[in-house]
Amino acid sequence: MMNAAADIPPTDLARRLLAWYDRHRRRLPWRADPGEPPDPYRVWLSEIMLQQTTVVTVGPYFQRFTARWPSVEALAAADLDEVLSEWAGLGYYARARNLHRCAIAVAGDHGGRFPDTETGLKTLPGVGDYTAAAVAAIAFDRPATILDGNVERVIARLRRVTDPLPASKPTLKARAAEITPDERPGDYAQAIMDLGATVCTPRKPKCLTCPWSDACVARVEGVAEDLPRNLPKKAKPTRRGTCFFVVDRDGSVLLRRRPESGLLGGMQEVPSSPWTEELLPSGDAGAHAPLEGVRWRELPGHVRHTFTHFHLELTVLSGRIEDGPPVADARWWPVDRLGEAALPTVMAKVVRHALRHIA
Repeated sequence: MMNAAADIPPTDLARRLLAWYDRHRRRLPWRADPGEPPDPYRVWLSEIMLQQTTVVTVGPYFQRFTARWPSVEALAAADLDEVLSEWAGLGYYARARNLHRCAIAVAGDHGGRFPDTETGLKTLPGVGDYTAAAVAAIAFDRPATILDGNVERVIARLRRVTDPLPASKPTLKARAAEITPDERPGDYAQAIMDLGATVCTPRKPKCLTCPWSDACVARVEGVAEDLPRNLPKKAKPTRRGTCFFVVDRDGSVLLRRRPESGLLGGMQEVPSSPWTEELLPSGDAGAHAPLEGVRWRELPGHVRHTFTHFHLELTVLSGRIEDGPPVADARWWPVDRLGEAALPTVMAKVVRHALRHIA
């Protein structure tokens, strides 16, 4: 038999959460103040940035983006390399390319106005189920049900959903939809995210201050901190590769653009060999060098970086050349302007490692 906590009506749960939100809402750079209409551009931009990233990390990026491109039309008119440069460090770079594509679509196909429904929003590049629901709710006050990591945790505990993620997502979405109100759905969406971020935290949830404390089945049964459950994570493999850091006599460094598709697509890189789980035989790495006739020297140590699905370990070879010749899909960057090159984090690490050892 279900605990009596589960019998509290969904309308009462929504009312309580909204009352809590009116007192405890977070002030965030992209969030409209009470009584102010939300800006769909800022809502959409923040939601794309917040995917797989924390609020603390996103804040400065959001401020820089909106200062430089205050509207979707301004972002659409920007050069992609400039967008990638501002994005560098946020990771998941396909988001930045889709962000730019989406801005172009909104500015060109929708007259600068975002569609105001989930269905319409999902026609835009890079906008999936979660983002469409979040923008529809927050920007246009549609009664859309959002399901991010915070909401999954809150609902799993509230309704004591014990099936592990990700298989339990449809159940969690259905339970969340039961509570999503028709009145103030935008505030409700932000409220439940705030609840998960500040009260119903992964460790040591602050149940005594939660507006749903007496309705939370997991809290009543003493298992709140055990939920949600996840399937055991697979061990990440380690891939290895070699980077070629070459400098010409003017102090410019060769950078190459990665293919548009695939990991770090379209980003600048220090030219590298393929990244494989098998070590390349000694001497084979040089076959991937971007230039012939360079005397390569292996620098001490390695550059290590972790992606979502694997660890990466890079050996760095350095070389010098008198005159940097043209190289397909590459250009020579003055070393003092490398900060403008939209380098992804792993390549910024390679540059720092190389400069530290060849200085």
